[in-house]
Amino acid sequence: MTDFTTSGLDTDISEEDDSSVYLSIGDLMSGLLMFFALLFITALLQLAEKDEPKRVVIGNVVEAMQSKNIDVQVNPENGDISIRESILFDKGSAELKLQGKAFLRDFIPAYSHVILSKPEFDKEVSRVVIEGHTSSAGDYKDNMELSLQRSASVTRFIFNEMKFSKQERFSRKILAAGRGEIEAEERYDKPSDRKVVFRFQFRSEEIGNKLGKNTSKNNQVSEK
Repeated sequence: MTDFTTSGLDTDISEEDDSSVYLSIGDLMSGLLMFFALLFITALLQLAEKDEPKRVVIGNVVEAMQSKNIDVQVNPENGDISIRESILFDKGSAELKLQGKAFLRDFIPAYSHVILSKPEFDKEVSRVVIEGHTSSAGDYKDNMELSLQRSASVTRFIFNEMKFSKQERFSRKILAAGRGEIEAEERYDKPSDRKVVFRFQFRSEEIGNKLGKNTSKNNQVSEK
């Protein structure tokens, strides 16, 4: 005689065991999702915290240029300041015009004051790169040489012909560079491509790049 009672009991126990397994897997997946969500939120907060000094510096630069009615274009994302060629130089020349010198006497003190006004700003801005840019008209080599000569002219003027508060500290941050037509937007003589750009190098970005390189190296080692 078959014991249906025992068979039914075994079936119930088996179904309960399967249910427990499904619940355990469900709980595990929920826990993992919550863990990765927390990691994602933490990463976002760390990025926001890292970028905060950079954003504050850029915001103060924008405010300073607007309050003093200085005719420049400020990129609100990275703090790049573009000065039109026509303000500083005659076309094809690397010699500063009188108008250009007068402009720099207004611009540089206001710009440098923001960077050096607070210790945290001074620390965050590790370098100010003064870049010469040209349009794509003409010879590539000539454009590169002209752009470097122009950045050097601006740098020499700041070093040798200007007097302003904290000049020595600001001068230690300056690096002259020629970009020629590398960043020109069009393959013709576009006036807006001919400019001098003051570009920040931020310490927080340098640290982030180093961390990224170290992480990449560690990943490569672990894969070998």
